[in-house]
Order: sequence, then C-alpha cells, then structure tokens
Amino acid sequence: MISIEGLKVEFGVKPLFTDVSFVINPNDRIALVGKNGAGKSTMLKILCGLQKPTAGTVSIPNDCTIGYLPQVMKISDDTTVREETKKAFADTTKLQERLEKMQQEMAERTDYESDSYAKLIETFTQEHERFMMMGGENYEAEMERTLTGLGFTREDFDRPTKEFSGGWRMRIELAKILLRHPNVLLLDEPTNHLDIESIQWLEQFLQQSAKAVVLVSHDRAFINNVTNRTLEITCGHVEDYRVKYDEYVVLRKERREQQLRAYENQQKEIADTKAFIERFRYQATKAVQVQQRIRQLEKIVPIEVDEVDNSAMHLKFPPCLRSGDYPVICDDVRKDYGSHTVFDHVTFTIKRGEKVAFVGKNGEGKSTLVKCIMGEIPYTGKLKIGHNVQIGYFAQNQAQLLDENKTIYQTIDDVATGEMRLKINDLLGAFMFGGETSEKYVKVLSGGERSRLAMIRLLLEPVNLLILDEPTNHLDMPSKDVLKEAIKAFDGTAIIVSHDREFLDGLVSKVYEFGGGRVVEHLGGIYDYLRKHNAETIEESLTPNPSPKGKGSKMSQGSEGKKETVAAGQKGKGQPTPLSVGEGQCGEVSYEDRKALRKKISKAEKAVKESEKKIATMEARIQELDKLLMDPKNASNMELVTEYTSVKTALDAENDHWFELSAQLEELKQ
Repeated sequence: MISIEGLKVEFGVKPLFTDVSFVINPNDRIALVGKNGAGKSTMLKILCGLQKPTAGTVSIPNDCTIGYLPQVMKISDDTTVREETKKAFADTTKLQERLEKMQQEMAERTDYESDSYAKLIETFTQEHERFMMMGGENYEAEMERTLTGLGFTREDFDRPTKEFSGGWRMRIELAKILLRHPNVLLLDEPTNHLDIESIQWLEQFLQQSAKAVVLVSHDRAFINNVTNRTLEITCGHVEDYRVKYDEYVVLRKERREQQLRAYENQQKEIADTKAFIERFRYQATKAVQVQQRIRQLEKIVPIEVDEVDNSAMHLKFPPCLRSGDYPVICDDVRKDYGSHTVFDHVTFTIKRGEKVAFVGKNGEGKSTLVKCIMGEIPYTGKLKIGHNVQIGYFAQNQAQLLDENKTIYQTIDDVATGEMRLKINDLLGAFMFGGETSEKYVKVLSGGERSRLAMIRLLLEPVNLLILDEPTNHLDMPSKDVLKEAIKAFDGTAIIVSHDREFLDGLVSKVYEFGGGRVVEHLGGIYDYLRKHNAETIEESLTPNPSPKGKGSKMSQGSEGKKETVAAGQKGKGQPTPLSVGEGQCGEVSYEDRKALRKKISKAEKAVKESEKKIATMEARIQELDKLLMDPKNASNMELVTEYTSVKTALDAENDHWFELSAQLEELKQ
C-alpha cells in the first residue's frame, strides 16, 4: 500500500536515520517504537507528506487516503461539536445538498416530457445511488456512535467546541479522522487525552473497523491489544518485527544474544587464524598453509551486532523531612462552577506513604480536586494538608509551559537554587541531556524530551507529597519504567492522575474513581478496580450507580479490603447514607433489587454491544460492495446490486434497533 525506500533524514551533523526501507500493507497494525527523540513523530509526518526526507522515496497510490493525528494541533473554536465532527462527511453533505436542490427542481418543473427533465431524473437517480452507497443516510448515527465512544454525551453535541479543554477538542479531531475511514491511520499518541473507557473503545474500533494503522504510543497495554507488527527505530535504522510489542521485546533480546554468540565465535576464529599466520609466517615449510589462512581471512564477512541504545533516565527523588501521618484529609469537599457541580460530599483520608491513583473520565474533576489540594482554586468543605507536608506538583500541561526560546540548560538554571546550581550538568546527564544536548533549544525537542525536562523540576526541591497529573504523557516506555520504579522507592506519599493501566499496575494500593459528581474509593490495584468496574454482578464490593448531584453518597471507604460503605451523606456528618440506585430513588434499596437492576443493565449493555458488532460487520460489507460496484466490469452484476440493497436495508433496521436499545439502557442507568 505504502512503500518506503532508502529513507534518510538529517537535522544536523548526525542523521536521525538512514537507509530505511519497509512496506505498509493493507490491514497491518504497526507499532512504531523507539526512545524519545528517535524520530517516531518525524516518520509519521513523512508518511503523511507534511515533511520531506533528506533522501529516499515514499510511494503512495493515488487512491490511498491517509488520516493523521499529531500530538499537538491547532483546532478551530467557532462551531459546535456536532458541526465540527460533521466536517468529516463534507463530500456526503455536499452531495446531499445537490440532491435536495435537484429534488426541489423536479417538484417545481412541469415539462415532464422534455429531454432536460429526463436528464435531470437520470442524474438524480445516479447521484442518489452514489449517496446511498456512501452511507449518506446513516452518517449521523455513525457520528453519534463515535463521539459517544470517545466519551461525549448527547448533551455535549450542541455545545460550542470552545467550551471544551484541549484534550476534549483533540477527541473531536480523532473522531473526524476515524469517521473518514482512511486507508491508513497514522496516530501519534492518541491515548494521551483519553480516559480508560475511551481507550478501550478505541482499541475495539481499531481492531474491528480500521484498515492499516501506524501507531505511536507509550501505553503498552494499548499497543499490545491493537498491533500485530512492530517497527523499532533504533540507533539510526529501523528493525521490522512481525509480532506485537511484548513478543518483539523477547525476539529483540534473543536476536541480539544470537548475534553476540556468532560475533564472539567469529572473533575467536579470526584471532586463531591471525595467530597461526604470525607464528608460521617466516617458516618455508608452512608457507602454503599460511597463504591458505590469509585467503580465508580475506573471505570472512564480518558479523554485525545490532547496536543497543543503553542510555536511560536515572531518577531518584531526594530525601525530605517526614510529613504528618495524614498528608491529605478531605471532609465533605464540594466544587461548583456556576450552576454545575463538579463533585460533592468528597470525604477521604490519604495516609503517609500511600501511593494512590485518581481515575475516571475526563471532565469528572480529577485535575480540579488536585488544584483544590494545591490551594489554587476555591472550594467548599474542609480540606486539610497535614503537618510538615511539602508538595511537588507535575501538571498535565507542564511540558507546554516551558519557554521554547531557552536552551535546556537555561531552563533548569532559571529555577535551580543554592548548591543545586552546581549540579545542573549532573542532573541533565541523568536525564539524557548531557554534553552538547544541554545547549539545544526547547523548541526543537520532542514531546517526550519536553516531559523529561519538565520532570527535572521535581528534583530541584525535596518533597514528601508528589502529585503527578498525567506524568507519562509523551514519556517512552523505558523512561516510564524508570519513573515507576522511582515512585515505588519514594519514601513519601504520591497521588497519581493517570489513565495508563500498565504504569499504575503494581504501583498504587488504592484507586479513587471520579464520576457522576462523586469520588469512590476502591482498595487494591488498578486491575482490581477494573475487574470491579466491569463486573456483571454485584458481589461483596458495591459499586454504586451515579446519584443526583448534591444528594446521596459520594465516597466509599473499604473495610478489610472486602466491603465498601458510603460516607459523608450529609454535610458535617460522617454517618453512612443508603446507596442510591437511580434518579429520584433515594432511600434504602435491598441487595436483591440492586442485583436485579445490575443484571438488567448488564443484559442491556450486552444487547447494545451485539447490535454494534452487527452494524460494524454490515458497514464493512457495504464498503466492500461499494468498491466492487465502482468497478465498471461489475456494473451489470445483479447479484452484487441485490446483496447491496438487502444489506443496506438490514443496516438501516439495525441502526434503528441500536437507537432503541441505547434508549432502554439510558433509562435503566438513570
């Protein structure tokens, strides 16, 4: 589909990569991996034509369409979510407008017998068939399914895009790209702005609906679930492994071990041959053997061993004074923006030394509560920061706040104080910014390199409470592993806002789930939380359904790791309140009633998913038939036309069925 031959890219004296050749085939799911700064984003820009290589060719067929999602992009703010997403169907909507004009013209004209009227009808018929083959009548439903899958609610569809954060606007751009159904999807860190549920939806979409995909991501679980091939950019060249990431890690290690053994054996053979030559060079009786050995030596083809980039970030948080036993205590905390309640009745205590995660959909208040803890924004209720607590804060947009016109060294020199100013070079070297690299300007750094630079700020002052808001965005996998180990070894307390399952796994002992205006505590690690979150039945642990904002329970606390109760039902009181099952259903509800309701919801969710699978299958077949019918040799193939009509009718019916099932599910969840 796309052929890359002899690619070379130079930004300075040392090439980024040289003599790179590979082919992207239909249905390839490629993970493009490599350390930060290796050239992954540059490779994607070259593939989509935004950047020209120094040498080499990129061959793309004329009928091949490419969808590209960069890490950062400029987004317009003058439309609603629906209108902006609808731009993905520009060709379809233009054709629809033409059909409406022709239809109006046919209704107004009375010269039914004229040649021009007959021509108009013929044109209308042809264009209407093309409109139907493009899925013209179903694009609204497809658009709504995609936006919903990426986390938007129906109420969001008619809101102006300027009301959303940059992360949510990136989701709109992602939706537009997916809805265009390009032949090749180029996605640069698509999960950076998605919550766990949206990541899982995107995984399913890429597995079932996408064609060829080239993916840059530092979410190990995500790329393992999506990809079937791994391209590694390492030390200036590309290695192609036709396996997913976890298998690639094993194969890469085995390949290098085999190369090393072969290299060592060859070096021993060369050394023995040279020793023989030197020993008997001047003996006439051995002249023939010496000449044979010299010829053997000349014929040896040196075995090359893949160069391995062993540079890594070495991160260690400095020691700090011991904090009080309870660094953070929230008691009935509430935050409102105008008439909108972000969360209410938040009551919990974080003990010294605990590592906890804040998870949930974007916009549910994770970063807002962090800002409340930091004292950056006002709130109601009681929020106490413990004795002797010193906070180190890494904001979600920390990397974007750096001054692009300063060098790496200047960036750190501006904030370093005291003895630390004498250790700047050592600190930069630990983060792979040593030597001449420290003189690079921030504006030429990749997203991952900027994140590493921003992370250094945390090391400039000793802290005993780390608050990290999406710290792994743009960090490569080795750097994430080092950061994870550093947090594990950190003596203090850590609050980590993240959607990265692999990063949180084995790191945190509690998960605080944000959603529906409340915060629910789950004991155990991130995968324990996910198992509860996706459970089809309610067992010993209760996960309450969202209740009306400002009412009912908001914070559950674990008891012996098995039971969860709900705390702080009323302001100023720590007494548990009954779990609410649905809108307007306050008061005590029996365990059996909750169990029955959960079963109904589970059954409804299963029905919706089955309907979506049927729709995806039929849409895929419609696309296949579209291509076949566009071929002139199939123009008179009535079997294809009949199948197209029947599949289209079934698809329309299934879309209606999906709307009904979705409405039923929404009613059950209310």
